[in-house]
Amino acid sequence: MQHDQTFVANLRFACATRRSISQICREIGINRQQFNRYINGEARPSAHNVARIAAFFGLDAEDFVLAPHAFQARMKRPNRRSSNGGLLLDGLPGDLAALRRHLGFYQTYHISPSWRGLVVCSCARLSEENGSVHVKSIERIDDATNEIRQFSKYVGLAAFWRNRIFITERSVGREPMMSQTILMPFEVHQRVYLRGTTMGVSWRKENLPYASRMIWRHIGQNPEKRQMLSRCGVLSFSSRQLPATVRDFLQRPSADVLTVTAEF
Repeated sequence: MQHDQTFVANLRFACATRRSISQICREIGINRQQFNRYINGEARPSAHNVARIAAFFGLDAEDFVLAPHAFQARMKRPNRRSSNGGLLLDGLPGDLAALRRHLGFYQTYHISPSWRGLVVCSCARLSEENGSVHVKSIERIDDATNEIRQFSKYVGLAAFWRNRIFITERSVGREPMMSQTILMPFEVHQRVYLRGTTMGVSWRKENLPYASRMIWRHIGQNPEKRQMLSRCGVLSFSSRQLPATVRDFLQRPSADVLTVTAEF
């Protein structure tokens, strides 16, 4: 009985956040008279209808059995999967089985306008957590010549669609930035390199957005992490730490860094 009273109280509160009961019924597709019975506590909707009502309010069905104060707090915290945003989130991780073949640690390389003529080497990891593929990256640069020391962390999610890996990351810090990377899966006869493009915003050069080639080198499932981190930094194209495959990919004639200036 208490369970039903909680449901009714929460449903009434949710309805009070909308223009009218008629509008709610039209958009959900539930008969107005039947819905009135739910609000008045005369009937309890089926599990199917509870799910439909919850989805309309951007909630989970289980939210309606929360204590009223907890439910009201939940209503004020929008569900990230409601509205059109849910279409984007539902695209992650995409083909999980295909993406699992690429889990592990990577050394990543790209050209950034912040370090013209040099290659930025970083660390990244793809790992599965609760059905999602999470991305964690570290960028460490120690430039003694210019007296610059930079240590950045990024977190994100990955998806696999139509034979492409899509990665979206956010930097960790007070002034976060977003970046996107699209990679080609391993080729049939090689399981080391993922090639593609990365797009972000340079932290120098007036924070200009840019796009450049990116290549990831698979290190394994349990590498020596300190050794990976020690390789991070900015490298010249003649550096012995730069694998030949990486050098060739980044030096191709079409591998120029593209930037967007304010003069458009």
